[in-house]
Amino acid sequence: MSVGTEDLLKFYYYLLLTRGLEDRVIKLYRQGRILGGCYVGSGEEAISVGSACALEPRDVIAPTHRDLGAHLVKGVQPKEYMAQYLGRRTGLTRGKDGNVHFGDLSRHIIGFISPMADGIPVAAGAALAFKIRREPRIAVAYCGDGASSRGDFHEGLNLAAVLTLPIVFICHNNQYAYSVPLSRQMAVPHVADRAKAYGFPTRIIDGNDVLAVYEATTEAAARARSGGGPTFIECKTMRMRGHAEHDDASYVPRELLEEWRRKDPIQRFERTLREREVPEASMRAVQVRVLKEIEDAVDFAEKSPLPDAHEALEGVFAT
Repeated sequence: MSVGTEDLLKFYYYLLLTRGLEDRVIKLYRQGRILGGCYVGSGEEAISVGSACALEPRDVIAPTHRDLGAHLVKGVQPKEYMAQYLGRRTGLTRGKDGNVHFGDLSRHIIGFISPMADGIPVAAGAALAFKIRREPRIAVAYCGDGASSRGDFHEGLNLAAVLTLPIVFICHNNQYAYSVPLSRQMAVPHVADRAKAYGFPTRIIDGNDVLAVYEATTEAAARARSGGGPTFIECKTMRMRGHAEHDDASYVPRELLEEWRRKDPIQRFERTLREREVPEASMRAVQVRVLKEIEDAVDFAEKSPLPDAHEALEGVFAT
């Protein structure tokens, strides 16, 4: 698949922005300036960025807490993300949640649901609505390898298969469901082997290669949009930090982390950019832009007001 310089730089921008924002949130958390948990997708940015860049504006995503990149591609602004983590009124939940439980239906993002696989049947429901309305839209449901051990994962995949729904399933196989390694979750070698049983195509790809993710998602999205039904894409990657920042991931072998550190998706993509003769000046311009946007986001969030107590009951129920 041919990708031009402009798109390559777009991928680079979102990869850097995702990593940079989450690195800053980690620092704020360590400084005690963030209440609640801190959940990031370090090392997995290529999955959310590559997949979301392959979608049309009105396609719906049901992301996980590792998919900040997909949120950004769909239009969430850095300042909104930072305000969200700092619990400010200008965040996506207007201060009602201090971390990753946010979405925005106006930007076609289904809010993250903590029981990981719960987003799958919800996204399948959205895809069913598109099919009934004969709309040329698709849904994308993200999950982790641990989600594939839950019942709603299997119910959602089966529903999508039986009804030939326009949906793409994207799995972050980051090898650990919290502290449980993949070998203790299932007897088959790939998460895709579980999905294959439901009778639709599966793909296993390198989740640290943003171009491989983009290509696989583009093909799966076209298939879903044309009435071909669902596809399951398993992205092999590694969770480079704990389940959350309170978890030191001491259960992960250090040599395994070092092996995957050498496969860092951003460093790898920078080598690709140079191989494709993207000017260093253009790369540097993206880096400078990202640094400024992160600083502006922190400044905006810290200057934003906290919610008033009377707002606690506003917006809780749909009207």
